Amino acid sequence: MAESSGVFLLRGEGSLVPMQPGHFAAEDDFQRLLARFPELLVGDQIDPQDPRRWILIKREQAISTGEVGSPTWSIDHVFLDQDGIPTLVEIKRKEDSRLRREVVGQMLDYAANCESYWTLETFQMGFENTCRETGQSADAALASLLGASGDTRKFWQQVEDNLEAQRIRLLFVADVIPVELRRIVEFLNKQMDPVEVLAVELRQFVNNDLKTIVPTVYGHQSISRKRATSPPRWDEATLFDKLAQTVGEKEMAVARAIYAWMSKGGSRKLIFGTGKDYGSVYPVFKPNGVSINPAYLSTDGKLWLQFAPLDNKPVFGPIAARHALMQQFNTIKGANLKDNDLTKYPSIPLRTIAADPEGETKVLNALKWMEEQIDRA
Repeated sequence: MAESSGVFLLRGEGSLVPMQPGHFAAEDDFQRLLARFPELLVGDQIDPQDPRRWILIKREQAISTGEVGSPTWSIDHVFLDQDGIPTLVEIKRKEDSRLRREVVGQMLDYAANCESYWTLETFQMGFENTCRETGQSADAALASLLGASGDTRKFWQQVEDNLEAQRIRLLFVADVIPVELRRIVEFLNKQMDPVEVLAVELRQFVNNDLKTIVPTVYGHQSISRKRATSPPRWDEATLFDKLAQTVGEKEMAVARAIYAWMSKGGSRKLIFGTGKDYGSVYPVFKPNGVSINPAYLSTDGKLWLQFAPLDNKPVFGPIAARHALMQQFNTIKGANLKDNDLTKYPSIPLRTIAADPEGETKVLNALKWMEEQIDRA
C-alpha cells in the first residue's frame, strides 16, 4: 500500500481517502485547466483585502520586440483582473528544466515589450474571440467580473492606463515552485515598481478518478509590504504640491505651462508616474500603434528627455531624428544637450528654462515641434 502524502479526502462521514501526488501529463493539459478555471490563481491569496477576480483575454497571446526579423513569442495566458491590470501567466511543469532560470528571462522579455507591442484593441479583440470560442457572452463575462454596477467603458480605460504605465502582474505557475524561483520572485518584487511578480504553485493529488488541486501563492507577502509603503498615485494636485517644495515661482510657472500643453489632449494621452520619491507626468503618443513618451516633467524640478528608449521606435528611432529633436530644446539658453545624450536620459532644469527670458516659449515650441513630427507619422 502506498504511503499517504498527508492529503486526504473525506467521503461522507465514514471514508477517508488518501490522495497521492499526481502530475500533469502535458503542459497543454495544465494550460487548458487554468483557462477553464482561472479561480485556481487564488485571488484571495494574492490580495486578501480585495481578492482578485479574472477574465481570460487569450491563450498563446503573441508578442514581439517589434523589430524587423525579431522573434515572436507567445505567452501562455493573459488575464485581466477587476482593476484592469494585465496579468501575464507562464506555465511550466516541474519536469521542465526551464522552470528555474530560462522562464524568468522569458517573462522579463514579455514585460519589457508588452507596452510597446500591445494596444487596448489587442486586449478587446482577444477577449471577444476567446468568448466566442468558448460560447460565452462577452457582456456577461464582464458583468460577472465587474458586478452589476460596473462601468465597462471605465474598465477598458483602466486597462489602457495600466498598460501604458506598465502596471502589470507577472505570474509564474507550476505544479512545484522551486526554492530558487521563490527567491527570484521576492527579489523582483523589491526591485520592480509598479510591476507585481508572483509564483503560484498548483500541487495535484489523485486517487483513481478523484483529483485535488492545492494552490499556494509565493511573493504575496512582499507585495503586501510594497503596497503598504507605496505612496498614493500621483495626480495634478500632489505633483504640483511636491514640485512647490523644490522650485520657485518662475519655475512653477514654466512647469504649469508644460503641464498645460501635455494635458490638452489631441494625439497624446496624459499619464502620471508611480515613483515613490518623485512624481512625474508625461504624454504618451502612439505613432503607428507603438507607444512613445519622449519627455516627462518631474517633481525633482526638471524636464527629462527620454532619448534612449526612442531607439528602434517610430519617428525618432533614427539618430538623426533624435538629433533634430535635441536641437529644438537646445534653443533654450543653457540647455547644452550633447550628441552623446542621444542614447541617454538627459534633463533640462526648470531653473535653466526660467532663466532664459524666452525659455517658456522655446520649450513649448520644442514640444509642439515634437508633436508635429509624430502626427506626420
